[in-house]
Amino acid sequence: MIKGHVHSIETFGTVDGPGIRFVLFMQGCLLKCQYCHNPDTWGLNEGNEMSVDEVLSEIEPYLQYYRSSGGGLTVSGGEPTLQFPFVTQVFKEAKRRWNLHTTLDSNGYNEPEKIRELLENTDLVLLDLKHINDEKHIELTGKSNERTLKMARWLSDNGRKMWIRHVYVPGIHEQEEDLLELGRFIGTLNGVEKFEILPYHQMGVYKWEALGKVYPLEGVPSPTEEEVARAYRLIEEGRRQTQMV
Repeated sequence: MIKGHVHSIETFGTVDGPGIRFVLFMQGCLLKCQYCHNPDTWGLNEGNEMSVDEVLSEIEPYLQYYRSSGGGLTVSGGEPTLQFPFVTQVFKEAKRRWNLHTTLDSNGYNEPEKIRELLENTDLVLLDLKHINDEKHIELTGKSNERTLKMARWLSDNGRKMWIRHVYVPGIHEQEEDLLELGRFIGTLNGVEKFEILPYHQMGVYKWEALGKVYPLEGVPSPTEEEVARAYRLIEEGRRQTQMV
């Protein structure tokens, strides 16, 4: 029986996809984002082992809330595609039993063809694009953004729906050309139903401290409303530039 390593669950999620959602947080991530508010999800073989049936039994009592709100099931992390065989089976069973809407919250750090069956059972992908500039992406996360951009392109080319999400950190994401380039890239994609800027916050600092890790963004403030509004304007300007070509 296939099992997954689960970090935690949330039964009343309202920000990780449409409607009210059951959110399953998987364990394990290969990116080490400097602003990560869940560094306790990084370890690949940690967390609680759960079977597909055990996960579905946690969902079932709340089905009426998910259905009536237009919500469903979101699998997040960590990085859920690292456990794609398990997540695929959870999605397939949720659809077979209840025709439940499925959302995958991912940084895109896996090969689309490798996880094709998972993507075919996913109604919506929340794609976290950490930085459009590859060098800055490597500095921020420890990895290239090549795979994330490839995932976005695959989703676009294969008619999949996505929301693109972008954490904005002052001093890291404020360069005008980076924001314009992000908009230009989004402008080349099909299927983008929504773009969200997620303002950086420090709510996960205590977890770094509890794990004995040095928090790399110590003293960095959350962005102001004006900074976020400027970022939206520049990204939209970049998107329009692409569409006018």
